[in-house]
Amino acid sequence: MGLFGTTSNAGTITEVRIREALSRIEDPDLHRDIVSLGFVKDITIDGSKVAVRIQLTTPACPVKDQMKEAAERLIRELGATDVQVNMTAQVPENSGRKRNQLMPGVRNTIAVASGKGGVGKSTVAVNLAVALALEGSRVGLIDADIYGPSAPLMFGLSDQRPMMFENTEGQRRLVPLVAHGVKVMSIGFLVDPDQAVIWRGPMASGALRQFMSDVEWEELDYLIFDMPPGTGDIQLTLAQTIPLTGSVIVTTPQDIALADARKGLKMFERLQVPVLGIIENMSYFVAPDTGARYDIFSHGGGARAAAEMGVPLLGEIPLVMEMRIGGDEGVPLVIRNPDAEPAANIRTIARNLAAQISVANLAGASQPVQIILGSDT
Repeated sequence: MGLFGTTSNAGTITEVRIREALSRIEDPDLHRDIVSLGFVKDITIDGSKVAVRIQLTTPACPVKDQMKEAAERLIRELGATDVQVNMTAQVPENSGRKRNQLMPGVRNTIAVASGKGGVGKSTVAVNLAVALALEGSRVGLIDADIYGPSAPLMFGLSDQRPMMFENTEGQRRLVPLVAHGVKVMSIGFLVDPDQAVIWRGPMASGALRQFMSDVEWEELDYLIFDMPPGTGDIQLTLAQTIPLTGSVIVTTPQDIALADARKGLKMFERLQVPVLGIIENMSYFVAPDTGARYDIFSHGGGARAAAEMGVPLLGEIPLVMEMRIGGDEGVPLVIRNPDAEPAANIRTIARNLAAQISVANLAGASQPVQIILGSDT
């Protein structure tokens, strides 16, 4: 079938004929045509004037523009002379086994994780959140790294504190801070930035639960959790507390990072959380003075790991100084220099992630979590 198709211009323009024509457009990720998927919502016909509304599953759809062009062409081939195709989006809710009781307005929850530290996971998570917001999605981010919070600095919110209010039910709630279109909550907003958080695991897990239950998130399409490195209490708490839509593994190309990435993936498999894909960060370095490319941490390891583990490679991000500068200044790269190659890569990764979330929701990929603590199997 494919994304594009052909039809005939003979006969009167009718809704039936328009739907038949549009059924030749296939969503390349969902592998079904847009009519059977229910994307075609409104059709208005006035002689040779036709208006159609197509509602996608995410504002970040990678082929939105191609779909619009295909729809306009197919309708004109029916004989229409004035065609208006309005592309809208409604992000579907995670089709897991239970509703998110703690955050009923949050449609999808995504854990951005890594098997080890030092791979740029937080930088990737922040830029992904901002990229999704730039596409028109309602996005939030929870800094789940209780011991090493970085969101306040990376979002330029280090000197701000969240407000608290009492709702109609008499509950005291925190209002998340907002930067670059993203709602943000972090332990770094609540403690002295020079003070180390010296808590046992249950206290850190309790703080994470409060970020979900005691914060006024309202309606969100995507809530991203910037996870601490490794496989510990925070990861278990998150998987046991809410129905996660899925997880993303961030790695660098070298073997030691990939070995830890595999452990992270196995952990999510055991927790029955779908892995939506792998992101290879610091994939390569291009010298700004000569243009020469250097594979400082090797290259292609993320693609090999994705193929080996049977998950998508969402994309590769090169190593650039501007990424670090953006994090230090609180202006993520996708905002600071949107025309840079790494920023374009991140936007593509965000669209690929949104597509994978749509696929997971359509397939009902989330399954009940059954964790046997203390088991080695």
